[in-house]
Amino acid sequence: MKADQNKRPEKGEYNDYYHQYVTRISGDTCQYLERQGESFATLINSVPEDKWDYRYAEGKWSIRELIGHILDGERIFVYRALAIARGEKESLPGFDENAYVANGRFAHRSAESFYKEFINIRQSTLDFYRYLDGRDWDRSCVVNGHPMTVRAIAYIIGGHLAHHMEILSERYLD
Repeated sequence: MKADQNKRPEKGEYNDYYHQYVTRISGDTCQYLERQGESFATLINSVPEDKWDYRYAEGKWSIRELIGHILDGERIFVYRALAIARGEKESLPGFDENAYVANGRFAHRSAESFYKEFINIRQSTLDFYRYLDGRDWDRSCVVNGHPMTVRAIAYIIGGHLAHHMEILSERYLD
């Protein structure tokens, strides 16, 4: 049963911080994630070689670091969804995105490596979500001190990438 995948998560299914991401998504969640993945892969391929180390302001991540953050974020979100869908009862930790980027060693990676890794991660995300039972979408656990459902995480994954695609287009590539 897949009906629950398209029901927008309600407040209480996620930390209020993620509301900005959840509200960006509508319609069939898996179809949205698939289309979005195709758009982002195209966007990655459109970044000129001389822009990959560009930072739009002092202290901001480079494009390589931003994309590395997107990859790390999606992996972490899907791990959380997996743990919750499988019945995890223990609280799951947050993560320090700046520390992850600082330790990611993204500066020496090629554009092609980011592209290939994103394609693989997004396909894995889609494979995971497509085979969930309707009950799985409603499962919840505490994540970083707040309740979170598997459904909310799907919306957060899409909204997180939409947010960063917008920043990439407007602040880095405009």
